[in-house]
Amino acid sequence: MPTMDVNGSAVEVDEEGYLSDINDWNKVIGAALAETEEVELTDAHWEVIDFLREYYDEYQIAPAVRVLTKAIGKKLGKDKGNSKYLYELFPYGPAKQACKIGGLPKPTGCI
Repeated sequence: MPTMDVNGSAVEVDEEGYLSDINDWNKVIGAALAETEEVELTDAHWEVIDFLREYYDEYQIAPAVRVLTKAIGKKLGKDKGNSKYLYELFPYGPAKQACKIGGLPKPTGCI
């Protein structure tokens, strides 16, 4: 299984770079994953990542982008619950890229 070096520790990832074990995740690993995705994390990014991790804890599934957009709109407001805002933060796909950085599995329905 492939690994990723984070501050001298090997962390197992799958062939696409998603964590093999979501329990390995912490914000340091999240920042390292963001670096591989060429995303410079801001408070806005962390807000979405934290939301996704809470969603996953509750439903045991990573939401597809349409579900993510709607759920974020309900919790964080319309200005954040839209595709344009989320794609500005995560240009390679808000659900897919944010889940990867957040240490979650690839969302269902993502290619």
